[in-house]
Amino acid sequence: MKRREFITVLGGTAAAWPLAARAQQPAMPVIGFIHPLSPEKVPHFVAAWHQGLGELGFVEGKNIAVEYRWAYGQYDRLPELAAELVNRKVAVIAAVGGSPSPQIVEATTRTIPIVFTSNGDPVTEGLVPSLAQPGGNATGVTIFGTAAVAKRMQLLHEVVPHSSAIGFLMNPTNPNGDIELKAAQAAAGSLGKELLILAASSEAEIEVAFASMAQQRGSAILGATDTFLFGQRDRVVSVAAHYRIPAIYYVREFAEAGGLMAYGNRITETYRQAGIYIGRILKGEKPADLPVVQATKYEFLINLKTAKALDLIIPSGVMSIADEVIE
Repeated sequence: MKRREFITVLGGTAAAWPLAARAQQPAMPVIGFIHPLSPEKVPHFVAAWHQGLGELGFVEGKNIAVEYRWAYGQYDRLPELAAELVNRKVAVIAAVGGSPSPQIVEATTRTIPIVFTSNGDPVTEGLVPSLAQPGGNATGVTIFGTAAVAKRMQLLHEVVPHSSAIGFLMNPTNPNGDIELKAAQAAAGSLGKELLILAASSEAEIEVAFASMAQQRGSAILGATDTFLFGQRDRVVSVAAHYRIPAIYYVREFAEAGGLMAYGNRITETYRQAGIYIGRILKGEKPADLPVVQATKYEFLINLKTAKALDLIIPSGVMSIADEVIE
């Protein structure tokens, strides 16, 4: 072989090495992420989810890719978005944001691993047969707990002891609504209070609900655990302020938006745990073997600025147990 021909062959072989190396590299895992709201509503939740993934060594754009699907509050789009992720053949799906996201994704696939964040009872909802042994292709984290409803009612009673009626603001389309409602009715009954059901599944109905309670002198409101209401939290808090109605909610974001009080789990922690579970599944573990995590740590926030606007004096005993006071 002539020297020029030898150099040409050698050069062509060397040029092919990077291509061969790239061809031998494993494909980057793709995670599906589906949420009933919009990204601007939950940026801190997504950040916490990435934190959980990072704890297992997974970084978006470095060794994983993420396909995001947002319903922007249009719940009827969730089946279509879930089908897109299944057809994309993603490695695992994060069905987050609470009902009905996990239920819809699980109805779409029984093979792709699913990690959910739930605001209800996963067993009652049929997501898993057992919290300790999920057994199928789904596992996750839940903030469900009727005891928290009773605690919110007690706190509301201590701050507004002479309230003539308590309104329970709930989304009637939420499958867990009746469970929380029964807990709220029992708690109100034990305090000798009348509980009025305020149904709201649209922005207009939120206004109607608070307007009806405004006609009840000395009333107060307890907000249910619900993704729709969470997405409308700025509106909920604004209407409550307009009608000067004291209210307690289920997560801190309501108090941060101007709500009087909030008692419940820190939702960022559930997203972090969901990220950890996805990382463990990508490393080879099966969702069937990962117990559903029940959030057990609660936090209590008081918005003192809102209390002053309502001419309310928060009892010292209530102030002393607050984890955070917003002034």
